[in-house]
Amino acid sequence: MLTFSTDALRPQDRFEHWCDVRGKSLFGVTIELERDKRPDFRGHFSATQVGGAVLAEMSASSYRVSRTSSDIGRVPSNSLHLGWQVRGPGHMNIGRDRIQWVGNGDMVFGHSNLPFASTPDRTDGFRFFSLKIPVTDELVLGARIEDVPPVTLARDASLTQLVGAMFRSMTRDPAQAGQFAGEVTHMARLALLARGRVRPRQDEIRAALHAGYLHAAREILLRDLHRASLTPAAVAAELGISLRQLHALFEPTGLSFARTLTATRLKEARRLLSSMQERGIDKIAFSCGFDSIATFYRVFRATYGMTPGDARRLPPQDQLEHDPEKCEAVFPRDKRGTRLRGDHARTRI
Repeated sequence: MLTFSTDALRPQDRFEHWCDVRGKSLFGVTIELERDKRPDFRGHFSATQVGGAVLAEMSASSYRVSRTSSDIGRVPSNSLHLGWQVRGPGHMNIGRDRIQWVGNGDMVFGHSNLPFASTPDRTDGFRFFSLKIPVTDELVLGARIEDVPPVTLARDASLTQLVGAMFRSMTRDPAQAGQFAGEVTHMARLALLARGRVRPRQDEIRAALHAGYLHAAREILLRDLHRASLTPAAVAAELGISLRQLHALFEPTGLSFARTLTATRLKEARRLLSSMQERGIDKIAFSCGFDSIATFYRVFRATYGMTPGDARRLPPQDQLEHDPEKCEAVFPRDKRGTRLRGDHARTRI
């Protein structure tokens, strides 16, 4: 993983170093900033491999950026580019007077070898995630993609919501982003489907939709875990799928919807116990959606082998990572390693 910050550099060197690192780590662009503003420039950049793709995060002072025909000729890149504008809205010109507004939270998708020019709308900086995905015939399922200009994906479209849920999952912990190599393929295919470049009734697209809906469902669980009344029907309705389809999403994971929700709540409770020492254990339990303190203590101890109070008293260096979804005490397996379900799983949650 590459990380770079301008903080340790001399003010007069920051902008030039930023341009150099950003260009070498992604693809060639032209970055413009008035000379009198360059000494005040600040930027933080990180890039990590996700399979064959590169995930980059940028937080920096505002500037204009373009990928010109000269940039493309100098640094060609046969890749797809998926961008997420977390903060820092602006306008993007893709040629022939086609100008788009890119707002906070918008996602942009297109081929890297097509020109664009972006101008920020504000001067208070930006935060942006970029995913550069090398093109192969297998990835794009034989579709023609060289003429796919970078455009904003419709924010309220269901496919955009699925791609967004997967992207946000990948960026939640950049150090773990390498685990999402398979999801990169699914994201690219869903974005191509949204752009009308691949046919929906293909096995590969069905698999991508399954992955997207699963990430979207998990995102809803994480967002609404504080609601003790959260139900599968509510999640299915928000996703626009049937209750049967929702339960089918979780079957390959070995955990039902209910157990995934409980594991999500436990993980968040463990985090809060460590980070919010002044907050009462009962308040943390209720804020994570547990409607019974007794149930919370029982399931927490079965998962982590200690009480919530014991976990809170551990020193920071002993706060071990423990994924509740892999806990044998709460989600047991048989001798062959198959996760037990239904009446065979003795601990009810």
